[in-house]
Amino acid sequence: MRKAGRRPEKVIEERTEKLVNSPSQKEVMIKGILGRIYFVYGMLLFAITMLPVALLIFLFRTFGSEQLADRAIQKIFQVWMGLYMPLIFCPVKHIGREHFKKGKNYVVTLNHNTLADVPVSSPGIPGPNKTLAKVEMSRIPVFGYIYTSGSILVTRQDAQSRAESYGKMVAALEKGLHLCLFPEGTRNKTNEPLARFFDGAFKVAIMAQKPIIPGLIFGTRAILDPARKMWAWPHRIEFHFLPEINTEGLVVEDTEMLKQRVFQTMKAYYESRQDLV
Repeated sequence: MRKAGRRPEKVIEERTEKLVNSPSQKEVMIKGILGRIYFVYGMLLFAITMLPVALLIFLFRTFGSEQLADRAIQKIFQVWMGLYMPLIFCPVKHIGREHFKKGKNYVVTLNHNTLADVPVSSPGIPGPNKTLAKVEMSRIPVFGYIYTSGSILVTRQDAQSRAESYGKMVAALEKGLHLCLFPEGTRNKTNEPLARFFDGAFKVAIMAQKPIIPGLIFGTRAILDPARKMWAWPHRIEFHFLPEINTEGLVVEDTEMLKQRVFQTMKAYYESRQDLV
C-alpha cells in the first residue's frame, strides 16, 4: 500500500522551483571571484583616499583650536564618505535628519551589524560629533589616527578607563557635540534585529540631561558577509533617524528603564522595515 504523502505534482513543482531559484555552482563561483575583486578595489580606494584625509586632519589638529578641529574633522569625514561610498557603489540615503533641532545636541544610539557601519555612522550625523572607540583602534597605522581623531578612547578591560570615559563623554556633550554610540557594544552576530544593550549610552544621556535620537543602519550586512573573509558585495544603505527621546528629569536609577524604551523603539522600527533588511 502506498504511503500517504504529498501529491507527486506538488513535489515536482517544489523541486522545479528550487532548481530555478537556486544559483548554479558556476554562478556561485563567479560571484565569489567578483566579490574578492570588489573587496580589493574597495580597500585600495579607501587607502588612497585616506592619505589626504589624514594630512588635513593633522593640519587642523596641529594649527587650529580644538573647537575648530572638531568641526573641520566632521566636515572632512562627510566629504570623504560622500565621495567614497558612491565610488564603491554603496550609496547612502539619509532619512529623519529633521529630528535634529538647531541649537540642540544629542546622544545618537545606533545598531551595529558589520564594520561597514563605521564609515557611515559618524559622517551621517548632521553636526560635529564624537564616538567611543577602543584604544586598540589607535594602533592601526594612518586609519587609527583618523578614526580616533574624532573619538573618545577607552580601554574596555580597565575599570578606571571606563569610568573616565563617562566624564569625557559628558564633557563632549556639554561642549555642544553629539555623541555617536553603539549600545550593543560590538557587532550583532545574532539572528535577532538587535543584540542586548549595555547601559553606557543611556547613563551618559541621563548624566548630561541630553535627549537620545535612535538611529538604524540598513544594508551593511549585505555588503560584508561575516562568514566570508576578504569578500564584499555592493549594496545600497539607508540610515534612518527616529524622533528624540527625552531624558529631562531622569536620574541614573532610571537607566534600565530608558535603555529598554530605546531598545524596544529601535527593535519595533527595524521589524517594521523588513523591506530594507
